[in-house]
Amino acid sequence: MQNSAPVTDDLHHQSAVARAPARRKAAGRALVALASLGFLLVLLVEILHTTGATAAGFSDWRPILIAYLVWAVAFAVAQVLIRGERGQRALFLLPAVFFTIAVVIFPTIFGIYIASLDWNLSSVEGPRFSGFDNLVGMFNDTYYWNALGNMCFYAAAVLGEYAIAFGLALLLSADIRARKFFRIVFLLPMMLSPVAVSWMIGKSLLEFRFGPAATLARYLGWENPAFFASSWMARLTIQAMDAWVSIPFIMIILLAGLQAMPREVQEAAKVDGANGWQSFRHVTFPIMLPVSITVLIIRIIFKLKLADIVINVTAGGPGGATDTVSSFIYRVYRDRSNVGYGTALAMVYLALIIVLLTLLLRLSKRWTQKVV
Repeated sequence: MQNSAPVTDDLHHQSAVARAPARRKAAGRALVALASLGFLLVLLVEILHTTGATAAGFSDWRPILIAYLVWAVAFAVAQVLIRGERGQRALFLLPAVFFTIAVVIFPTIFGIYIASLDWNLSSVEGPRFSGFDNLVGMFNDTYYWNALGNMCFYAAAVLGEYAIAFGLALLLSADIRARKFFRIVFLLPMMLSPVAVSWMIGKSLLEFRFGPAATLARYLGWENPAFFASSWMARLTIQAMDAWVSIPFIMIILLAGLQAMPREVQEAAKVDGANGWQSFRHVTFPIMLPVSITVLIIRIIFKLKLADIVINVTAGGPGGATDTVSSFIYRVYRDRSNVGYGTALAMVYLALIIVLLTLLLRLSKRWTQKVV
């Protein structure tokens, strides 16, 4: 009977130790629930105040940021309480997750909200909820669809840029004289800003009256050397200027891939009697295919954002022939002061880019598996 008391105490201690993790998990879940409820409450108050549904609210969105930071800290603490050591390891990942939510997910959701407003900065009424009116206006906007058509042309032109860059990379990877000098020369356009290029070439070199290129064209017999007067000529000129800036980027990545290729494979092709074209077709190109697909997708992403050269040189003219979606959205904001409609155009364009790049990645993966 004397040993019964210590045994009972040990049982109570073991029971308390067993209940401790359950209590910590319950506390962690309660902390997440309270923090989430507080954040959603602050967000709901600000949304109702912004839409005019209630007079109570905040003067700006700063309380939303503070509530989000409090929620993030509470969520991180709750992970440690709920998951223990695994939660401590997750703390190293959570800052990146919270940052992505703050700068990607939240702006996207907020952009969708702005896209549903009739918000013209020149109007004294301020923003008003308009539902799907902006999308209806987009489907009836011929200028927007014209800009999308131009983007198809500019994106398809990336294949031509790739072909030129591949040829230059093959040339610079060969054993030629002054190879280092030519590498530096070909990389110079990439070091220039597209805005500087648009003024140096588009506004100076190709200027209709006094530009050196126009003067030379007149001397050679071209009576009206207007590089931006006709639709196709203006579009090709814009594409040539953007290609001049961008080809060095493609070339340097392809050149790095060529230099990383094993020399034994190329020497084996020569021993088997393959000429230059056969060696390129059956050896060099298949080995370089993963690098080529990567640089093509990166270049297409940059091409879909083309705007600066167009805005500075032609402002989308003549008649929208050189317009890109980005430059058109810029003019919607600048000239029309229509924030809601411009945001709707941008959100739809973002969705199209995501769909396009997803399809390209899947198709490129299948093609790579077949070729390689």
